[in-house]
Amino acid sequence: MRTKFKAWAKPFIDEHPEYSVSDLDLSKLDNFYLEIGSGKGGFLLEMANKFPNECFLGIEKNVTCAGIALKKLVEAEITNAKLLFADGQEKIQFIKDKSVKIIFLNFSDPWPKKRHTKRRLTSDNFLSSYRRVLKDDGKLILKTDNDELFAFSVEQFKEAGFNLISMENEYQEIDEFDAMTEYEKSFREKGQPIHRLVVGK
Repeated sequence: MRTKFKAWAKPFIDEHPEYSVSDLDLSKLDNFYLEIGSGKGGFLLEMANKFPNECFLGIEKNVTCAGIALKKLVEAEITNAKLLFADGQEKIQFIKDKSVKIIFLNFSDPWPKKRHTKRRLTSDNFLSSYRRVLKDDGKLILKTDNDELFAFSVEQFKEAGFNLISMENEYQEIDEFDAMTEYEKSFREKGQPIHRLVVGK
């Protein structure tokens, strides 16, 4: 469901530069967790709360979602998470090599039309960037409700030479190092299966 535009979102983001990072700062970050497509920030907020000694960075290109996510971080006075209002594909180039512990792709846009395949966050044009920024023991974790995106992603990672760590068609028990997104809570309430894929370099 498309999020209704909120006029206050961009001004609110501009008022809180302390939660953003510059391209230069991004190139210096190390040992952090990256969520590409943070949506309304439920996952980012919960992970930051659960693991206060870890550093989290979320990237979200929808201005309203980014504003809502940032509002949650500000109100909760989170100090171990940052949020970039930006396109992940544009910003990942500034992340230094082998600096990310885990990349999270939570309920990314499935881009179901064939002509839009390259826009999927697990298409081959993204995978070399993921491999570059992940630490040697780093992982990428994908969660989705979309059958086609899940099957597509499994094949893409296999073809790119990533190591398959786990694959669950019905992810039920929440892993210790995980949190539910707003979408996931809704899907679980409806009994809709969640797919989860974990791959390593």
